[in-house]
Amino acid sequence: MKKRSNLAHDINRLTTFLIGMYIIALSYNTFLKPNSLVVGGTSGLSILFEKLFGWDTTIFIFGIGIILLIISYIFLGVKKTKRNILGTLLFPVMIYLSAPVAETLIPHINNIEDFIVIVMMAGISYGLGFGITYKAGYTTGGMDVMMQIFNKYFKMPEGNASFFTNIIIVLCGLPITGISHTVYSAIVLYMEQLVTNKITIGISDSKLFYIYTRKIDKVRDALVKDGTIGFTIIPTLGGYSHYKGEMLMCVVDTKDYYEFRNIILSIDKDAFLVIDDCYEVNGGTKRKHLPFL
Repeated sequence: MKKRSNLAHDINRLTTFLIGMYIIALSYNTFLKPNSLVVGGTSGLSILFEKLFGWDTTIFIFGIGIILLIISYIFLGVKKTKRNILGTLLFPVMIYLSAPVAETLIPHINNIEDFIVIVMMAGISYGLGFGITYKAGYTTGGMDVMMQIFNKYFKMPEGNASFFTNIIIVLCGLPITGISHTVYSAIVLYMEQLVTNKITIGISDSKLFYIYTRKIDKVRDALVKDGTIGFTIIPTLGGYSHYKGEMLMCVVDTKDYYEFRNIILSIDKDAFLVIDDCYEVNGGTKRKHLPFL
């Protein structure tokens, strides 16, 4: 029974992943490539190299993906590389499969007079695809490999590494596509990350935080000083070390998620955080704002 349940779960994840990758590829063929919107990643580089040297974008994405897989194997090992193989190989395939559908959509898109509407549609659809893919627990491969390398060797969060890498690629498009398209590309990138985060982090009103830190006194003092967050202290026992400690549990409004998370990490960058969607909160201290520290 358990094996059937796990198989059903894996099939559901894989199906979700395939849908997400198809949406990314369709968005690329429909919005990004025809309008020279360089939004980062291997897809952005493919547009630049097509304009500079006339290289086929699908072949370029496949080729650079293989190179990045080799780099992943060298610097990240077999286990991490396995996670990147499927997305790397599947993305160019999805670009090829979605091209006929994109060809039927492009004439209708071109009839839209306001280009900013096209830009917004591109950002939302691209972010939707990435959000669905990441939510399924898969990666898109490609430049995700570089994010993982930055995270492993330079201790840079993958989100920050992704942001800076994509910004550099967007700026590389400036002398090729012009300032207007560079600005539009930056807007698409912002919209994509916004939608991706909304899907992966969730749309619940609140977030439930479990915080384990060796600097629990400082975190607790910060919460007490703020005065608007109710929290509970839970005794803990390490599974391997049998170390006795304490864990903080509290609920934070979704709109304050990033600010609260960053504040905790500013107190203890090595804090262990478990964060989950919280769809209903009754009683306790009602959080209204975050006038922290």
